[in-house]
Amino acid sequence: MNVIATIGLGANLNDPAAQVEYALAELDRLPATKLLARSSLYASAPVGYVDQPDFINAVAQVETCLAPRALLLALLDIEHRHGRERSFRNAPRTLDLDLLLYGDAHFHEDGLTLPHPRMHERGFVLLPLLEIAPGTVIPGRGRAADWLAACADQSVVVVTSATSQPRPPLHGESVPPIPPAAAVNA
Repeated sequence: MNVIATIGLGANLNDPAAQVEYALAELDRLPATKLLARSSLYASAPVGYVDQPDFINAVAQVETCLAPRALLLALLDIEHRHGRERSFRNAPRTLDLDLLLYGDAHFHEDGLTLPHPRMHERGFVLLPLLEIAPGTVIPGRGRAADWLAACADQSVVVVTSATSQPRPPLHGESVPPIPPAAAVNA
């Protein structure tokens, strides 16, 4: 069964915009998954641990046959290949992929809560989400647009515009490469 899943993307290390763009291309290459829409790139101030660079964020929607846990594991694998380290909560990161919505699923199990439990509190999620899916309803919370006013004090600005189409490959490549480990860990 095909389901529309919504994924939040963020990065603030090692060319964050490129990290997010590479990850968007990788989402389209996941098994039984097709990238349907992607937002513009947004810049946002860090949340929690503030002594770090600003983030580049985006939101994507995919159509997938993967179960929620399988999709989450695929997202974690992409993060790992981009050099993601989990040194402490809200630490700087090369790439962060969050499974925000999985159809209208509303459940909690070990390591996976849907919808994402804090998505309605984050302007860097809501603004790009509403760009590509303005009528989004967050299961158990209501319309995503209704939560935006509560995020008005957060600094979130568009840095690049995008159509709701997957981006073309970089430099004529059919498959953009993952940044080398040396560059990721530099």
